[in-house]
Amino acid sequence: MYSFMSPPLAEETEITGPLAAKLFSSSFTTDADLFVVFRVFAPHGNEMVFQGALDPHTPIGQGWLRASHRKLDPVLSTEYRPYHPHAVRESLIPGKVYELDVEIWPTCIVVPVGYRIALTIRGKDYEHPGKGMRIKSFVNEMRGCGPFLHNDPDDRPKALFGGRNTLFAGGRNPSFVLVPIIPKRNV
Repeated sequence: MYSFMSPPLAEETEITGPLAAKLFSSSFTTDADLFVVFRVFAPHGNEMVFQGALDPHTPIGQGWLRASHRKLDPVLSTEYRPYHPHAVRESLIPGKVYELDVEIWPTCIVVPVGYRIALTIRGKDYEHPGKGMRIKSFVNEMRGCGPFLHNDPDDRPKALFGGRNTLFAGGRNPSFVLVPIIPKRNV
């Protein structure tokens, strides 16, 4: 897991719309899952989470990509919404760096002055620290992703998805996150 965090925001900032991340990564195995989480932190350092559709510990934005499904549809993709048709599986060559475009679900929030925004890249689902909420009819405790986790051992065998991945940025690897900041209007 690695997080990139902004300095404290100098002014109230509205973030509204879809987000996207361009990442460059290699894996020690022939596939990798990337979990990208857009987060907000209060000045005292605690993460701010929100009530999602089901989960009371939801970050402001999340995206997922299985690296072998990285192929984009050139007609349907936009800079702010990479579209993966999932029609073909392209295994990774261990150690080779791949360009990966990750859609992050749209969000809408006004972040107060002094708060920080962060992008966290993980190899598994987001988990809000501490005790989550449990509903009897759900198998999983809700800690940020609701009851829907990417933890099926048949879909994510440890031998394939339990390896080490490396992120690359700068130079030949121009990684970025696209954040839809709405300019203030003088009324």
